[in-house]
Amino acid sequence: MSTVTIIGQGYVGLPLAQAAVHAGWQVYGLDVTQTLVDALNSGTSHVDDLSDEDIRSMLDKGYRATTDPAAISESDVVVVCVPTPLAESGGPDLTAVRQASSTISANLKSGSTVILESTTYPGTTEDVVVPLVESQNDLKAGSDFAMAFSPERINPGDQNYGIKNTPKLVGGLTDHCTQSAVRFYSSFVDEVVPLSGPKEAETAKLLENTFRHVNIALVNEMAKFCHEMGIDIWEVIRGAGTKPFGFMPFTPGPGVGGHCIPIDPNYLAYQVKSELGYPFRFVELAQEINNSMPEYVVDRVARLLNDQERSVKGSKILLLGVTYKPDIADQRESPAVPVAELLLGRGARVSFHDPHVTTWRLENQDLTVVPDLGVALDEADVVVLLQAHRSYDLQGIHSRAKVFFDTRGKSEGIKL
Repeated sequence: MSTVTIIGQGYVGLPLAQAAVHAGWQVYGLDVTQTLVDALNSGTSHVDDLSDEDIRSMLDKGYRATTDPAAISESDVVVVCVPTPLAESGGPDLTAVRQASSTISANLKSGSTVILESTTYPGTTEDVVVPLVESQNDLKAGSDFAMAFSPERINPGDQNYGIKNTPKLVGGLTDHCTQSAVRFYSSFVDEVVPLSGPKEAETAKLLENTFRHVNIALVNEMAKFCHEMGIDIWEVIRGAGTKPFGFMPFTPGPGVGGHCIPIDPNYLAYQVKSELGYPFRFVELAQEINNSMPEYVVDRVARLLNDQERSVKGSKILLLGVTYKPDIADQRESPAVPVAELLLGRGARVSFHDPHVTTWRLENQDLTVVPDLGVALDEADVVVLLQAHRSYDLQGIHSRAKVFFDTRGKSEGIKL
């Protein structure tokens, strides 16, 4: 039985561990957080897409979570799935990637395959990871061990696409490196797509998310001027979406969230600016527009209150759905946070409801979910839908709320 160590047991690494263990691999889930490791080994999940039962099934197949890097020395494949948050410089914070690479270096055995999945700027695999992995041993990338980049394509909460049926990109330092990584992923992914090198694979991931970032910004800006011109943007999108070629529908919203859209395109812009000396103007403009949406939502709420001869200050505003995607608990970069902060800054009395969140952490305070949604709907001066979870009865909410502002275009309420 071949062995793989997957470094980082979060929303990327844990589903990858599940796929690998069910494909017959001996899987070690290496993480630095002891409480997380203990929870996993006791059969408790911490990510939306895997249940406790899923974790118990993985354990039955031989999966083990660990904080001991010695697992790497037993492994034929090592995959890095650690976070790369946005640094103050505008590029990715590679602290976790550097630490993982150094840990691999101290424990790597000859003949292994090392794969980076963490999203980053082009050149990270060759310029950062390889030197660190080689630093504490006599092994050389491309000859003594295989090195490749394969961007994660996890879409939390997606009921249709998972690891198995989402094509996997792989770019290695050499053809041999690429094929080594392809063999690993082919054991549990339907289609593995070799690319010519790590930089191409790194950039492909950034192109995917920049494409979405720019097109979301386009419809967000259109939503603003369509509202001012008395045009229903949702009807416009519905009409354009009937074209079977040359158009892909995107929808406006209160902002963008998660890691992929608000953060990843900045990595490419950072690298273009630092290496070539000029800006990636599409990304910068898209960022400006998408970052303006929370304030636009708050301005629309203020206008709705003005129609009631009320001010924002002292008004009761109920926010529905504070996660960055529907039907999951993940709150990373959720635009609900700046919406709430701006409302609080104007003196509003803000409350929230979300079926997936009990306590919501804002910049200077924590909010607890309203105990009774019905009562909260009756008391609110304006109800704002920020995330359309499937469990919400939007027709019932619309009929019960004094004013219902729907930023997702999913109801008969007042739309963005």
